[in-house]
Amino acid sequence: MGKKVMIVEDNEFNLKLFTDLLRAHQFEVQGVRDGRLALDQAHIFAPDLVIMDIQLPHVSGADLVEAMQKDARLSSIPVLAVTAYAGKGDEDRIVAAGAKGYLSKPVSMMTFLQSVQGIIGE
Repeated sequence: MGKKVMIVEDNEFNLKLFTDLLRAHQFEVQGVRDGRLALDQAHIFAPDLVIMDIQLPHVSGADLVEAMQKDARLSSIPVLAVTAYAGKGDEDRIVAAGAKGYLSKPVSMMTFLQSVQGIIGE
């Protein structure tokens, strides 16, 4: 298996789509459907990249990105933010929170894969 990617995504269809695509390209993938578990799972799984949905129930993906940046064990893990909520200024706010990349849904699978590979060098 290749590099490890953790996907924080509450939408089951998107989670399966992203997971299947990444596994087909030799990434080891772990999905997290509840954002409240994301930080603990990142400590356990130790991913090379986190793909973070921004619109999550119970917790904001942007808040999770900020929390990762403040955690010494997680701050070096790059985050690719993927969101359906793409309002004016959102990309700047999310990148300022610490995300290394930003994609708005719907996203083409080629663009998604190229973004992942570009961030973690696969």
